[in-house]
Amino acid sequence: MTYAEHFAKIIEDQIARVERLKSSPAMPDFSAMDKIVIGTIDGDGIGPIIMDSCRSILEKLLADEIAAGKIELRKIDGLTLENRIAKMETVPADVLAAIKECDLLLKGPTTTPGKGDDLPNIESANVTLRRELDLFANVRPVVIPEKNIDWIFYRENTEGEYALGSRVIYINDDISIDFKVTTTIGTTRLARAAFEYAKNNGNKNVSIVTKANIMKKTDGKFLSLCYDVARDYPDIKTDDWYVDIMAANLVNDQINSNFNVVILPNLYGDIITDEAAQLQGGVGTAGSANIGSRYAMFEAIHGSAPRMMEEGIGEYANPASINRAAVMMLRHIGMTDSAARLEAALDAAQEALDMPGDGTGNTAAEFTDFVLGRL
Repeated sequence: MTYAEHFAKIIEDQIARVERLKSSPAMPDFSAMDKIVIGTIDGDGIGPIIMDSCRSILEKLLADEIAAGKIELRKIDGLTLENRIAKMETVPADVLAAIKECDLLLKGPTTTPGKGDDLPNIESANVTLRRELDLFANVRPVVIPEKNIDWIFYRENTEGEYALGSRVIYINDDISIDFKVTTTIGTTRLARAAFEYAKNNGNKNVSIVTKANIMKKTDGKFLSLCYDVARDYPDIKTDDWYVDIMAANLVNDQINSNFNVVILPNLYGDIITDEAAQLQGGVGTAGSANIGSRYAMFEAIHGSAPRMMEEGIGEYANPASINRAAVMMLRHIGMTDSAARLEAALDAAQEALDMPGDGTGNTAAEFTDFVLGRL
């Protein structure tokens, strides 16, 4: 295949994708469903350890709903690096089929091979799942009460630099080319979700983050589309920032409490939300939601921590992040009382326990026991 043919195929695939987006299904009404199936996936590294914690906690918290058949926690195996490499599939077909039989997914971290790992070039499972399930909005809250910080980030989840990460063109030893994708539907639906959240929570301020001064066609389009949506919400204060300045402002105590809802393209959102989570107490303290029209996936914000497993200290992994994701999941399906109970127990654990993740302090099992005791 020539370079021109390769590029043409990418363009054709993206045009076809946009056409499919035009017929996306409506979000399900969870309150009207007889049973909600929650698929749980361990993932790699510390994933099984923290997911065991989360499953134990949800089994107690939702005991009545599970007994009544209203909620099913369904474990899905096979999304491990070893199985993915053995089948040479980013998400094995049988695993993806099992996921699509669920209404929601609660997922542990998965490992993506990197340059120098001497492993096959398999795409990120998260990127694939976001694309296959059309999970267009990555939603990450960060709250730091002592600094009056209440942020929620709406990161575009299916486009940007990550959309075509496995389809790079390697020209020769001197040149490689990656692609960035911005579509009208992709950006508009993300912006709409963010502004709806801002409206429903007291007309919070909305900030748009891009590098539109440099990436004029893609980031420029993203910025313009967000402002187009903003016109439908005249009571909401809207501003925009370049990503490098936003990174600096998050640690500027003279301004950071002014931010509320933040809309970002994919790559910038990945970086900025990790910075924000670190300010809250570390990436292990934050949960993450991936919302689409039909499906939703909730996960820990951190990775699989292979170093902890190599050092034999995996039992000291902090399950807070995946349990915070479970709080977001419960709110998503309207179980706000259960979400509040779990959140209060997690807040108490964060205050009472010491979990630096270095082989000292409290273990994941001790964290789980503490939360179960509070529930």
